[in-house]
Amino acid sequence: MSDEPTITTIARRAGVSIASVSRVLNGLPTRAETERRVMSVAREIGYVPNSAARSLKSRRSNQIGFAMADIGNPVYLAMVREIQPMLKAAGYRLVLHSTNADAADEIDVLRGLGERYIDGLIMIPLRVTDGHLEMFAAARAPIVVIGSVPEGTPVDNVRVDSRAGVRLVVQHLHGLGRRRIGFVNGPLDTVPGAARSAAYAEALETLGLPYDRNLVEVGDFYRADGARAAARLLERVPDLDALLCANDLIALGALDVLRRAGRRVPEDVAVAGMDDTDLATIAWPPLTSVSLGSAERGRAAAELLLDRLDRDGRAPRTVTVEPRLVTRASTMGEETP
Repeated sequence: MSDEPTITTIARRAGVSIASVSRVLNGLPTRAETERRVMSVAREIGYVPNSAARSLKSRRSNQIGFAMADIGNPVYLAMVREIQPMLKAAGYRLVLHSTNADAADEIDVLRGLGERYIDGLIMIPLRVTDGHLEMFAAARAPIVVIGSVPEGTPVDNVRVDSRAGVRLVVQHLHGLGRRRIGFVNGPLDTVPGAARSAAYAEALETLGLPYDRNLVEVGDFYRADGARAAARLLERVPDLDALLCANDLIALGALDVLRRAGRRVPEDVAVAGMDDTDLATIAWPPLTSVSLGSAERGRAAAELLLDRLDRDGRAPRTVTVEPRLVTRASTMGEETP
């Protein structure tokens, strides 16, 4: 027989029922004196709860999943810095999963909710497919989606108006006298890529500038892909005087290309990114970027999920974060003393 202490041992030594010990150890309401006696004995005998057995019985894992495209992207790291301490304070562990923006992998994660290895999920799908929507509707655990989803999708949702962010930066570049404003975007079949493409065209029209397909290049949301796309655009349109990049990683790649080409930033080409990550402040020159509230979105997602876990049954909620333009030397130039 094992000498490992059990709840039966605690019950016998504390002079209470096994049911009372179980209630105390699971954090359920009980008399203060009973709680004091049970916890005192548990500490005295070195009792360690069998979390696996408790999980099987309660169907709770005390774990929350966070599925994102790229665990190395500073946008997602900023979110994790907000989400993890909030979940920890509420008694949950955060489990990270990098999907590489693979829809099949994301759907597999959603399907796994039925196995209850996590109690809830925060997800950032770059592409929202019919398969995603079917799994959202059938999910057996709470889900919060960061990013745009169709109206009526039965999940809590945190979104940002990235179209407004594109308009802010195009207006900023136009106000600086730039008229050949190029755009390096990510894949058009992604939610952010499609939204930012439409917003770029709308912003030009509002300012009375013609939309020129030659000024647009599509790559992916990574630094190396951004560099290759910027190089193609610069070769095709050598006289562009401004460059809007769909995220900061693309912008860093574009800065590398311009530097190698001997083009001065911002004197020859003003450059702006989106996301306003930590990379924007350490780039050279420091990068003008549109803040899409990564930390705020992470915090809102954690709040929605914890509220859902506490009060399941309420109607899905949507939180919208407004963008903010942060200007730096890549468009404004260095400040003179």
